[in-house]
Amino acid sequence: MSLTIYGIAASRAVRPLWAATELGLDFVHVPLRYQEGATRSAAFRALNPNGHIPVLVDARPEGEVVLWESMACTLYLARHHGRPDGVGISPATPAEDAQALRWSFWTVSELEKDALTVLMHRRAMPEAERKPELAAAAEKRLAVPLAVLEGELQAAQARGHAWLAGERFTVADLCVASVLAWAMPARELLAAHPLSAEWLQRCLARPAQQAMRALAREPGTSSYQKQ
Repeated sequence: MSLTIYGIAASRAVRPLWAATELGLDFVHVPLRYQEGATRSAAFRALNPNGHIPVLVDARPEGEVVLWESMACTLYLARHHGRPDGVGISPATPAEDAQALRWSFWTVSELEKDALTVLMHRRAMPEAERKPELAAAAEKRLAVPLAVLEGELQAAQARGHAWLAGERFTVADLCVASVLAWAMPARELLAAHPLSAEWLQRCLARPAQQAMRALAREPGTSSYQKQ
């Protein structure tokens, strides 16, 4: 078996890259940069006709699996490459699997668009091209889902749990944190949701996430091997 993940870490590809690293998998990383037109090539469109990263290619004994959509890639890795042992990030019970599904879909529908707007217009775009009014409107909308997350973390804390699916960090936390991190320039918004802000910092402090930040600064195809 061999596993390949296409896409740069400074993109939605960070989600499966982070998951693969958390799982300690051997994989090849092909850092295709969407800004340079590589995702529009015929070779890449044969993998993903949408022309987007990430793409995950899993060469399995029963046949090759090609998957796109970052959340789908991430959940696939947790389900088919992790062990449901109650220790790693993979769901160990139907209840934990339900949490992973719920939070990943929720993140895409409730957080992603506005979090990306905050990132682009507060930090990522050249300053002359930023529109602060768009970021402000996005932050106002984000207050609604962040109140939901804050309430969930408060309820978890009351049960003695520190994470969304229970007592340990799982793929549910990874999926949400990978997107909420885009909203970090919205400091006042996060300060108004202290449990969410503290939880996010714990997620981003994990060694596998730190490895992804380093990966974002390194060009070229890389192979990763579990230690």
